[in-house]
Amino acid sequence: MKPLLPIALLLALAGCSNKAPEPQAAAAPKRVATPWDDMKKDEQRAKDVKKLVDDQAKQQQKALQQAEQ
Repeated sequence: MKPLLPIALLLALAGCSNKAPEPQAAAAPKRVATPWDDMKKDEQRAKDVKKLVDDQAKQQQKALQQAEQ
């Protein structure tokens, strides 16, 4: 029983090293895909297409107005 106490103390001290623990926040958590991701991509694609069509319509409208003058 007497030799167990010093061994336990040595093990406890060995567990407490001076080395700093590695930061847990350094490793970014991997993002899990959700069912809404595809819908968001489709929505953004639709917005981009709408913007493109609107821009082309404005260009055509300007061209028509210049042709009338």
